[in-house]
Amino acid sequence: QVQLVESGGGLVQVGGSVRLSCVASGRTFTMYAMGWFRQAPGLEREFVAAISWNGKITDYTDSVEGRFTISRDNAKNTVYLQMNSLKPEDTAVYYCAADVNPSAVGASPFDRRRYDYWGQGTQVTVSS
Repeated sequence: QVQLVESGGGLVQVGGSVRLSCVASGRTFTMYAMGWFRQAPGLEREFVAAISWNGKITDYTDSVEGRFTISRDNAKNTVYLQMNSLKPEDTAVYYCAADVNPSAVGASPFDRRRYDYWGQGTQVTVSS
């Protein structure tokens, strides 16, 4: 069982920045690929960013490319999402997710079905 706890959300103005953190339980965090997703009211949960187990491979959805940065600190069992130049359309609940068997054949890292465990989410609200 893996537990994920997000933090760092809140209210931020347009153009501002916020950094989300997600701390994972378990001794094998270094083996997990991790992802961030978000869900706005009335919409489906969508992919935001993903990072490989060693941090060398990252992927982003087009709408956040160049503004958001995903990173991880395996010594702290933590994955981060640095969000800059925030826009009102970034307002959502942000979830981190863990893929505990990233070498297995299956859905792509952009697909929420890839992930085995989810955090409870943290709200980010961007005000104009």
